Amino acid sequence: MEQNAQPIRVAQMMTDMNYGGVEMVVMNYYRHMDRSRVQFDFFALEGSTLPQREEIEQLGGRVYVVPKYTHLPQYEREIGRLFRQNGYQIVHSHMNTLSVLSLWGAKRAGVPNRIAHNHSTVGRGEGAKNVMKYLLRPFAAVYPTRLCACSRTAGSWLYGEKPFRVFNNAIELDRFTYDASKRKAVRQELGLGDELVLGHVGRFCYAKNHEFLLDVMAEICKQRPDAVLLLIGEGESEAAARRKAEALGLQENVRFLGRQSDPAKFYQAMDTFVLPSRYEGVPVVGVEAQASGLPLICSDKVPKEIGVLSTTKFVSLQAPLEIWADTIICNAEKTTRRDTSAEMRAGGFDIVTEAKKLEEFYFDLLK
Repeated sequence: MEQNAQPIRVAQMMTDMNYGGVEMVVMNYYRHMDRSRVQFDFFALEGSTLPQREEIEQLGGRVYVVPKYTHLPQYEREIGRLFRQNGYQIVHSHMNTLSVLSLWGAKRAGVPNRIAHNHSTVGRGEGAKNVMKYLLRPFAAVYPTRLCACSRTAGSWLYGEKPFRVFNNAIELDRFTYDASKRKAVRQELGLGDELVLGHVGRFCYAKNHEFLLDVMAEICKQRPDAVLLLIGEGESEAAARRKAEALGLQENVRFLGRQSDPAKFYQAMDTFVLPSRYEGVPVVGVEAQASGLPLICSDKVPKEIGVLSTTKFVSLQAPLEIWADTIICNAEKTTRRDTSAEMRAGGFDIVTEAKKLEEFYFDLLK
C-alpha cells in the first residue's frame, strides 16, 4: 500500500458475540493481521455481552450492535444503512446458514465482495434449529461472491460441490506449548497430585454432549477411581450437567471450573482431552489441546481434518462406554507430553501464517 494509505475495512458479520468458538477464531485472525493494511469492523446482535469490545477498539476496529435477525426488517434496514455509510468493499459473514440474511443485505447495499464463511454442520436432536438450517442451505451460495469454511467437511455440508476456500481455525501456538514446570504449578493450584486428569473446554449446550461425557467419566472411574474431570465453560445446560454428575456419584471426580479468562494453562494440567461432540465444524479447543501435546479423544462427528497428531483418536458415539473409557485411559497412560508446535504448524494451524493468507485473500478480491 502507498504510504499513509488507509487500511481496507472489512465488515465481519457475527451473530451473538460472547465467548464462543467463532468469536475466538475471528479475533485470533484479527490480532495477527497487519492492521495497517486491513481493519475489521464487527457487527454483533443486540444482547451480546461483547467481552472483546475494548480490545477491538484498541486495535483500531469498530463494533456495531444491530437488531436481532429475528426482527428481520429492522436488522436489514440497519445493516444496509451501515454498509452504505461506511462504503465497505468487503463483507465477511460468519453466520453459517444465516449468512444468507447478512449477505442479502450486503448485495442490496451494493457491496461488491460478499464472503460466506461456514463454521458448523448439523446434528440430530435439535429439531427447530435443524429445520432452519436445511431450509436456508439451498440459498447458501445465492448472495455471496466467495465461499469459505473452517474445514472441507463444513464447506461440503453447506455448499455441496461448489468451490470454496478453507481457512483453518488457527491459534497462537506458543501460548499452548507444553511446559512441565507449568503443569506442576497448575496441578498444585488445583490440589492435584498423580491423579488421571481428563479435560474438556466448551459451552454447556446440546452440541458439546456433556451428558455423554459424564457417562464416560463414570465408566472411567470404575478403572481409575482417582480420575478427575475438569470442565471449563458455562451455558444453558450446566445445571443439568451438575445434577447428572451428582446422580452418578461423581461429586469428587468432576470439577466445574466455569468460564476461565486463560484456559490455556489448564491444558498443562490435563492428561487427555475429550471431545464427544454431536456435531462440529473444526473445534478450536481440539487444536489447542494438540498444541499442548495432549492426546485428543473425539467423537466420530468431529471432522477428521483436526487430527494432526497420531495421539488423536476418533470413537463412535454408538460405541460402548467401555470402549471410550479404555481408549481414553490407554492413550493418557502411554502418551509422553512434548512440544508439538512444528507438527501443528505443518498442519496449517499457526495463526501467524494463516492470518497472512486471509490478508492476501482480501487484497486479491480488490484487484
